[in-house]
Amino acid sequence: MSDARPIAVAMRGITKRFPGVVALDNVSLAVGRGEVHAICGENGAGKSTLMKILSGVYRPDDGVLEIDGEPRRFAGTREAEAAGVAIIHQELNLVEELSVAANIFLGRERRTRLGLLDDRGMAAEAARLLASLECPVSPRTMAGSLRVGDQQLVEIAKALSLEASILVMDEPTSALTEAESARLERTILRLREQGTTILYISHKMDEVFRLADRITVLRDGRHIRTVDRTATSPREIIGWMVGREIEGHAFHEDRSRGDTVLTVRGLTLPWPDHPRGYRLKDVSFKLHAGEILGIAGLMGAGRTELLETLFGASEPIWSGKILLDGRPVRFQHPREACAAGIGMVTEDRKRLGLFPDLDVAANVSLCSLREAARGGLVSRAREEALVAGPVAATGVKTPGVHASIMGLSGGNQQKCIISRWLLTKPRVLLLDDPTRGIDVGAKAELYTLIDQLCRAGLAVILTSSELPELLTLADRILVLAEGRLTAEFPRAEATEQNIVEAATG
Repeated sequence: MSDARPIAVAMRGITKRFPGVVALDNVSLAVGRGEVHAICGENGAGKSTLMKILSGVYRPDDGVLEIDGEPRRFAGTREAEAAGVAIIHQELNLVEELSVAANIFLGRERRTRLGLLDDRGMAAEAARLLASLECPVSPRTMAGSLRVGDQQLVEIAKALSLEASILVMDEPTSALTEAESARLERTILRLREQGTTILYISHKMDEVFRLADRITVLRDGRHIRTVDRTATSPREIIGWMVGREIEGHAFHEDRSRGDTVLTVRGLTLPWPDHPRGYRLKDVSFKLHAGEILGIAGLMGAGRTELLETLFGASEPIWSGKILLDGRPVRFQHPREACAAGIGMVTEDRKRLGLFPDLDVAANVSLCSLREAARGGLVSRAREEALVAGPVAATGVKTPGVHASIMGLSGGNQQKCIISRWLLTKPRVLLLDDPTRGIDVGAKAELYTLIDQLCRAGLAVILTSSELPELLTLADRILVLAEGRLTAEFPRAEATEQNIVEAATG
């Protein structure tokens, strides 16, 4: 410890094994009371596994966990919560059919003197917690109707409701806009002032260096080092994470733009029963082969709705025109878009991208089963040969192609979904915040892959909650604000300032 803080969390010699892989190998860590301690590492480094042991999700195979100097061995999350430990998972765990308030107090429902559910009291407390996060969502709204960013804020409110003395945050800003992330950072600083210990997992170095007192780096399940934030730099941390230097990506060489592949004219998507009346209003643009078209905007601007409409995944009530290779199209279902040569990587991989009961190979080959079949049945050998190329190209870390998809880290799951679409050889690829939850090393690999695909003629539409990502990759950037197209910038004219100005009207 760099100061006189008492130790709140001590983990000594923690080891955790899963079939075919050692997730943690003799990891030790000590965190002081009231400290914000960042845990950094590539996907698969063991960060989430270590935090799941602290929060009672997993039990270690070896090692000792101490809370405030007392040895603990939690049998589940309830025991950890009783000891003052709460976790905000990267993967959302809300019950979509319940209200926001019901989700926040799920399993800890408040009751009246008569033993009835105190819906009014829970709604009032939920409203207070959401207000502390500056989140405008109503406590009575169904969780399933919220976008990913708002669902993330509900998860954070749920953890805050526990009044935990030790709070684990696993990529809490991965689905948040910059404004929402700033609100969360203000909450974290308030909690630290109140003495809450926060273990913070993030791939975003700017966040880490704004918030953390100290930083621990894991690589391949091993503890590499722990340093004071003031004694290191983002570049040094990244080097320890990946075991090599990561060069900054800047694709200065202009891409050769081909013919127009996709044309959108006056696209309008109604929003019944909403005061605004529309999710998209009179949106028009063109997309060329060999081009990356970035879509910027705040949450609720219509980025995801635009991609879903193009992919046939929204209600077919839109008006306007969509032309693919000059021919009008109106997809009623994503399978029609896929057959026409359009693929989409969704922003919410858990709900909309993954099939948890299928292994890695089956998840990747899902849209290309005819190529993996022989005599009408999927051939294991053909499937393995089919998925080997894209799995290697995207750098998926897995014990094997028949390993459980849910056993992989979030970033590797995302890479499997991208591999799935690469197998279909699409003409247009829609990427909705594709690097959410992916570490810096994997991002660099993915950036290079997307650039290579574009130079080979693929047309890409990319949304991202991180403006530097759009500025790095996109040839042009369109800006949406409340469903309307407010600006278009070529790469040479795009800056964070003018994009934010256009996004805020």
